[in-house]
Amino acid sequence: MQSLWMLFASFAFSIMGMCVKLAADHYSTAEIVLCRGIIGVIFIYGLIKIKGGSLKTPYPKDHFIRGAIGVISLWLWFYSFSLLPVATATTLNYMSSIWIAVILFGIGWWQGTKRFEWGLAGTVVLSFVGVALLMRPSINDGQTIGALISLFSGVLSAIVYLQVRKLGLLGEPEYRVVFYFSVTGVIAGLIGSVATGTVPFLHVHSARGVMLIVTIGVSATLAQMAMTRAYRLGNTLVTANLQYTGIVFASLWGILIWNDAPGWIGWTGIAIILLSGMISTFYNHRSQQAAKNLPAVDPIAAEV
Repeated sequence: MQSLWMLFASFAFSIMGMCVKLAADHYSTAEIVLCRGIIGVIFIYGLIKIKGGSLKTPYPKDHFIRGAIGVISLWLWFYSFSLLPVATATTLNYMSSIWIAVILFGIGWWQGTKRFEWGLAGTVVLSFVGVALLMRPSINDGQTIGALISLFSGVLSAIVYLQVRKLGLLGEPEYRVVFYFSVTGVIAGLIGSVATGTVPFLHVHSARGVMLIVTIGVSATLAQMAMTRAYRLGNTLVTANLQYTGIVFASLWGILIWNDAPGWIGWTGIAIILLSGMISTFYNHRSQQAAKNLPAVDPIAAEV
């Protein structure tokens, strides 16, 4: 099942997140975003030279929308960390899967489609319950603005994922989608550096810092490739649901590196996330078997 590429993407994103946390002592956020974009551009360009392909696209507008919204979402999420506890910011951002289900329902209702997958949407909600148990978010007085920012970043992430799906249905290969997003990241990183009055990377470096920031770029690029493939070829809601496994991987890194054990409530959340992923995968497989002789209904495909 192509949606399972999201498992690898979530694992790679968790490595990226771990390295971002560690690299924060060595580099600014703008530098991290810039380096992530530069490595992505170099990686994809080298891949094209080795295996062939073309960067010419008939859909520049769609790539621009994906890149612009994606970068805005990323920056809002990073900014929310300065206003909220990490658990709260992460949980609110991971509501993107809920928003995907809402958007698909809205599209299906508008088009008169009656095959909205309520079972899969239910597993998305179940996964979010697991995330909430694991992260145990809280919002105190004075944190409302930060919560709204993080929540809005999740809404934008949902739009980005659906835009990735649309580009895939239009026939855009993974490498091209990731390349243009990486280019947008380079531009955003440069703008961020100029806005803060700093020259990127013009300071003392350490072997540890360089290793971390390179790992961020490589893992982010691989994760973007896998995520794009999952949304392009897999079931949209199954893929969105499997995204929650990133919280599980991140929690394991927290235990191994920072000795940050989640406790029994957290482990309950992890179990719910994994159970929900298995249920959604089983549900989708059964639905495909039952509907082999029926035309597939994909709201995003219909829109394209």
